[in-house]
Amino acid sequence: MHTTPPHSGTICSIAEKIGCTPETLRTWMRQAEREQGGQKGVTSDERITELEHKNNHAPLRANEILRKASAYFAQTELDRRPQAW
Repeated sequence: MHTTPPHSGTICSIAEKIGCTPETLRTWMRQAEREQGGQKGVTSDERITELEHKNNHAPLRANEILRKASAYFAQTELDRRPQAW
C-alpha cells in the first residue's frame, strides 16, 4: 500500500510555482531543518569547512602526484634506452 507523504500537495504546488521539482524543494526543506538543528546531518557551515580543508590540501596532493608521475616516467625512459657495453 502506497501512502502519500504529509504536505505532498502543498510541496508540489509550491515547487511548481517557484519552478523546481518537488524533490528539490523537499531537499531544501530538509537542509533548512538541519541548519536550524531540527534534523541530524551536516550543516552548510560544516560542509563549507570540510570543502575548504580539502581545497587547502589539494595543491599538496597534486604536487605529490606530479612528483610520483615524473619519477615513474623518468625511470620508464631509462629502462627503454639500450644498454651501452
